[in-house]
Amino acid sequence: MAKESCCSNNSSKTVEASCCSKAPTEQANTSCSSALEQQSNKSDLASLLSLEIMSYRVYGMDCGACAATIEKGLSKLKDIEEVKVNFSTGKMQVSATTAEALLPIEKEIKKLGFSAESLNQKDNIKTFKIVGMDCSSCAKSIENHINTLPSVKRVNVNFSTGKMKIEHSNSVQEIISEVSKIGYQASLLGNNQQHPVEQESKKFNDNTYVVLSGVLLGFGFIGSFTGLPPLLSTILYAIAMVISGAKPVRSAFYAIKSRSLDMNVLMSAAAIGAAIIGEWFEGATVVWLFAIGNYLQNRSIERTRNSIRNLMDLAPAEAWIKEGTKISKVSVEEVSVGDIIVVKPGEKISLDGEIILGESSINQAPITGESIPVDKTIGDAVYAGTINEHGSLDIKVTKLAEDTTISKIIQLVEEAQEKKAPTEAFVDKFASIYTPIVFIVALVMIVLPPLLGLGAWGEWFYKGLELLVVACPCALVISTPVAIVSAIGNAAKNGVLIKGGTFLEKAGAITAIAFDKTGTLTEGKPKVTEIKTFNDSEEELLSIALTLEEYSTHPIAKSIVNHANDKGIISKNGDSFKSIVGKGVQATIQEETYYAGNLKLFEDLQVSLENVFVHVQEIQSKGKSVVIIGTQQRIMGIIAVSDTIRETSATALNALKQSGVKQTVMLTGDNEGTAKLIASESNINRYFAELLPEDKVNAVRQLQNEGHKVAMVGDGINDAPALATADLGIAMGGAGTDTAMETADIILMADNLEKLPHTMKLSKKALRIIKQNIWFSIIIKVAALALIFPGYLTLWMAVLSDTGAALIVILNSIRLLKFKG
Repeated sequence: MAKESCCSNNSSKTVEASCCSKAPTEQANTSCSSALEQQSNKSDLASLLSLEIMSYRVYGMDCGACAATIEKGLSKLKDIEEVKVNFSTGKMQVSATTAEALLPIEKEIKKLGFSAESLNQKDNIKTFKIVGMDCSSCAKSIENHINTLPSVKRVNVNFSTGKMKIEHSNSVQEIISEVSKIGYQASLLGNNQQHPVEQESKKFNDNTYVVLSGVLLGFGFIGSFTGLPPLLSTILYAIAMVISGAKPVRSAFYAIKSRSLDMNVLMSAAAIGAAIIGEWFEGATVVWLFAIGNYLQNRSIERTRNSIRNLMDLAPAEAWIKEGTKISKVSVEEVSVGDIIVVKPGEKISLDGEIILGESSINQAPITGESIPVDKTIGDAVYAGTINEHGSLDIKVTKLAEDTTISKIIQLVEEAQEKKAPTEAFVDKFASIYTPIVFIVALVMIVLPPLLGLGAWGEWFYKGLELLVVACPCALVISTPVAIVSAIGNAAKNGVLIKGGTFLEKAGAITAIAFDKTGTLTEGKPKVTEIKTFNDSEEELLSIALTLEEYSTHPIAKSIVNHANDKGIISKNGDSFKSIVGKGVQATIQEETYYAGNLKLFEDLQVSLENVFVHVQEIQSKGKSVVIIGTQQRIMGIIAVSDTIRETSATALNALKQSGVKQTVMLTGDNEGTAKLIASESNINRYFAELLPEDKVNAVRQLQNEGHKVAMVGDGINDAPALATADLGIAMGGAGTDTAMETADIILMADNLEKLPHTMKLSKKALRIIKQNIWFSIIIKVAALALIFPGYLTLWMAVLSDTGAALIVILNSIRLLKFKG
């Protein structure tokens, strides 16, 4: 049995009850109510109603303090009445006296170190897929260039998702053209602005240019050893440079124009500088290696992005809709709530709904990650993207195509990819300072030593070019986002939604996990676990119990009815049914009154309990509820009912301990006997018993005060205060709960803990890979810098160290896509 430390309400509640405060949302509601009450006169109410209100999605927050910073910063702006930021949902609402006061909001949020997207004007924002970005500096260059266009109101380019969100008044084709000027490809999502054949042709041309420049470079190099005139070799090098270098030079031009300093600028400067000093072979090698590196990086990164895009293909684009006796195939966008769709054996379910005819086993792995199909029958909910294993089903549609569970998963995962983790934000900030500093140092190196007579101009010019190449922090910048996107993609495919890199990093540092008992560790549905009879058969006892309880709505009564039905027991004819409040029920069966209830009921009836009392105490000591069946003359038997532990709970808890979690803790409102029993069965280290909902918050705080980083696992609704208090909130059973998907940091789509150990191991693995990437990138940079001054580093080696390191970092990161724990 697991080692236990019992903390009942007697010890923890009395000490910490005074610390218990209202949940943040409750406080907000209270303050809102007070504010409205103060608007007592009509003029005040009129001004309140005339306020301009805008909602935003805020990106980049990693704790509640960030929300407070934004509220404080924006409240100082002119004509802003109120700012409310909800860290848990990542949303903000701003109230202003004029519409003009809302215009600078997004710009001000950027100054504070975050980014925001207006939710009110979402329909005006178009989303483009961008191909060709291989680090976040590329995204910044595109963003800066597009922002120079007067027709563009706002733009946000995200490297991780490879998408650009833009609000503009000019044509889509103009936007695509402007992006292509900088050397990237754009296509409007959900629109055939660029035909797939054209995209393949473009890819083919890019590859051809790389191969052609490589061939010319090779001929020039071989020719220099075979007697080819030096001028001809130089011409071949120059042509190779133009073919491979045209794209980065053009991108560099627009980057400089929009005041960006990205790798295209650095590589172009190095290549042109090499040509100026007559190092044509070096210059051609630089641009060719750079082009190959970009091609390989783009292929690898696109593979990572496609792991999420593949989720979109899970749900069919069409559905068989039933109208009377007629069945026809239509697009899922044409199906309305309440329509009946037919799903044949082996087909994917196209929309969320409820089964109204038929039964089948449904493979829910695409949504919940569950490996075993789930049996479904009439009245059960089913989800788009899941597979009907056998049996034809008629399903009543409950959600439109854009509102299905799979649609929400895709939306949440993409939003998660757009949120920067603390490590990523730090690396980006470091790179933004590091690159210009090294650029300036390179210029100083080119000019100052020769002026001081410390060497020839050509020698220091070459070293300065090498430093320019080394200044490109591509591997470092890419070290975190690709790992995070890969990990989030892996989790999503396994039925776990991680809402951002921040929460992925937090999960890796968790040392204690607190679990709500009912519905999390246990089934949440009482079951009959023991039957004791006195002089009657078990069948007779269950028949009487079924007759007494079959009309009751109490969970314990339902469990007895279900157990009797499963056993094939037939109820008797009864009448004069009566509920005895707080004690049980009675009915007349075959002209005799029978009772089902607790010990108090039969004590009041003055029935002899001499032999029964010992059995009742023994069962109750195991944490079970007791239902006594009998008449006024005798006791027929006892039925024990308890909430049973889930089959997966003990296995999951053992796996969590193996993954490095030091404390597993159970929080329950049940008595200590029940808590102790469940703790021992599930191998829980520690439990807090007899807790009210607010006491769960105190229990989480107690664990935090003991030095633990605490995750709280609950259903996302009843446990909301405790989930908010914990360092990491994990909701279980998100597939059927919209609220859970909105409130928690991590969502387990299945209604069990099976995937929780995988999540913890995945986060720890991701953190290890991020650290490996960062250290590898730094070591390569330091080594390259150290080799510049003795003269061991050549220009092409500098390029190879940069693009090679970036490629190794990417390949290391995408291992997370295949991680199985």
